[in-house]
Amino acid sequence: MAGNSSSRLVVYGAIGANMAIALSKFIAAFFTGSSAMLSEGIHSLVDSGNGLLILWGLKRSEAPPDARHPFGHSKELYFWTVIVAVLVFSVGGGLSLYKGWEHIKQPAPLSDPTWNYWVLGLAMLFEGIACFMAFREFQKTRGSQGFWKALRASRDPAVFAILLEDLAALLGLVIALAGIFFGHLLNNVYLDGAASMAIGVLLIFMAIFMLRETKGLLVGEGVDAPTLASLRDLTAADPDVTLLRNPLSMYLGPQDAMLALDVQFRQDMTVAEVEQSVQRLQDAIRDQHPEFQRIFIEAKTLGSEPYIAR
Repeated sequence: MAGNSSSRLVVYGAIGANMAIALSKFIAAFFTGSSAMLSEGIHSLVDSGNGLLILWGLKRSEAPPDARHPFGHSKELYFWTVIVAVLVFSVGGGLSLYKGWEHIKQPAPLSDPTWNYWVLGLAMLFEGIACFMAFREFQKTRGSQGFWKALRASRDPAVFAILLEDLAALLGLVIALAGIFFGHLLNNVYLDGAASMAIGVLLIFMAIFMLRETKGLLVGEGVDAPTLASLRDLTAADPDVTLLRNPLSMYLGPQDAMLALDVQFRQDMTVAEVEQSVQRLQDAIRDQHPEFQRIFIEAKTLGSEPYIAR
């Protein structure tokens, strides 16, 4: 549960920052008529709602197992992350593209950009703080992997989804700032709308990335190759094991994985000795990989009936 607590802290920080930023952006868009600023306000509002949905997913994922859900509700978090990605794609990306195109077709006269600069500066500060919190939590599980590889390997949407949103928000702020600044510098009323459309494209690509990564977890993604290799090594190191068939695994949640092993033990072992070996093997696996909360071992010796341990 400690992992969920730290993940929640990241989400709370992102929600607080995005709600304050969204309000300031909408105020600036009202007074200046900036399409890019309006798109950024929509972006921050969507991010706030997305944070609430991820919090709901975290809460639902902690529900205990019941008769209809014997493995618990851990995958609820992945489901709500998919909903978040769909909202980013449709509401964030779609509305930004629409408002940008409308602004290009009917550009508003340029006005004093001072409001926009103040709001964008404050927004960058708050988004930077939220992004730092998410990145610090992400670093705890990153290990020696590169940033993008670790991001794709992450099983915790409460961290990688928020980190992605914060990074996209920072980049979107830079795009909005560039559109407003160069629009006034070049006296070009179309650059503001173009910046809004660029923000929309950014959000759509981010949503596609989130959907792609979460889809595998939702439909039943297994552990990575290094973990599989570690499982084989741990099993092969047991002196009673003579054969291990391909381990089967599946993530049910960020810290909740299931493992099924088909193991063959020495021919001369008794049932009691097999039980002891199975328990020893389960303990060794959980010691190295505590995410395996459920380990199922089909154990047999040559010429014997299968012995299934849970």
